[in-house]
This record gives sequence, structure tokens and C-alpha cells, in this order.
Amino acid sequence: MSVSDDLGALVAPLNHQLFQAGQDAVTWSELLGFGTGAVCVWLCVRASVWNFPVGIANNLFFLVLFWSARLYADAALQIVYLVLAGYGWLMWLRGGERRSRLGMGHASRTSLLVLAGAVVLATWGLTVLLTRAHDVAPFWDALTTALSLAAQWLLNAKRIENWWFWIAADLVYIPLYFVKALNLTAVVYTLFLAMCLAGWRSWRRDMASAAAGTSDGEALPDRTVTA
Repeated sequence: MSVSDDLGALVAPLNHQLFQAGQDAVTWSELLGFGTGAVCVWLCVRASVWNFPVGIANNLFFLVLFWSARLYADAALQIVYLVLAGYGWLMWLRGGERRSRLGMGHASRTSLLVLAGAVVLATWGLTVLLTRAHDVAPFWDALTTALSLAAQWLLNAKRIENWWFWIAADLVYIPLYFVKALNLTAVVYTLFLAMCLAGWRSWRRDMASAAAGTSDGEALPDRTVTA
């Protein structure tokens, strides 16, 4: 038996259909992706470092789902996320001053401009690549991939602007998944969108409270840095 056969046998249970939701044949991978994804975003809203291990589980479930749906950029993105999640986990725990927990803060204007340019270039390059690979939605798949990578980079650095990029990606993901008949996943991303808006408000409130506490002379950790 080949390695590919072994992998196929390993993930086969995750592709087992549980029920039908409209045109969407919901599998274990989609259902578990729904659950872990919702918990991961909720933990991000709370600025909990536990979002990273839960996010890793989410990446594995969505890797199986997206590959089966021929959304190759989304599938490859999950592998990149596995690496970024490990890096982000370490950064949140040891990325602050003197290897302390990383503080919440703003991204600099220069960083945001560089990321915006990277999103444009990555979208163009991935669109060309995915078109040649016969991806089912090359431009939209490329755009959401680029936006999500930028968002994850900012999340790893614990910058509040990560929510802007997640929101932009979700606004594209939702109709894309409905078109691809991944209805449950589309509903998940609608929930993600609402949670991202809540996350942005929550982080902004926490940063304002930290800044007010510092101005009052309290010895609070640095949570409003800019980088």
C-alpha cells in the first residue's frame, strides 16, 4: 500500500457524510471545522493564547475539507497556518519584553502599507498559479488566501488591525462557499464575521482601558505598543 493510500484511509472517516444541508453533503471534517473554528475565533476575541492549539485542530479539519472540494489555495493555506500557529503561539507567550507575554497593540502605518502591497502581489501571483492548476475559483481563492495570511501575521504580532483583514476575507469567503455548496461552512464564516466585529470592539476596549490605567499611574503591562 502506498503512502497516498495510507493517507486516504486515514482521512476517509472525516469525509463520511453525516447529513444533507441543502446541496451541502456535510461531512465530519466540515462539522468539526465548524466547531473548532468557532471556538478558535471566540478565544481570539478574548485574546486567549489557547486560540493557537484549537486553531491547529481547525486547520487539520479544513485541510481535508478544502482539498476534497478542490479549493487548493484554501487547502494549502491550512498547512501554512500550521506553521504560523506554532510561531504565533510562541510569540504570544514569549514575544514581549524580556521574553514575557506579548502585549496587544497597533500596527504601524508602514507595516499596513507593506501588507496591503503584499496582498495585491500575492493575489496576482496566486491567481495565475491557481488558474493553471484548474482551481474552481482562482481569483477569489487567491484573494482570500492573501487576506488571511496578512490577518494571521498581524494576529501573531497581536495587532488589533488583524481584525480588519479577517473581516475583509470573511466578506469574500461567505458568498464563495455558498456558490460552492459548502453551506455549513458559509454559515460558519457568517458567524466568524460577527465574531470578528466583536473581537475588534473587545480589543479596542481592552487597549483603551490599559492606556487609561497607565495614564493613571498604575503598573500595567504594555498592551498598546506600535510595530
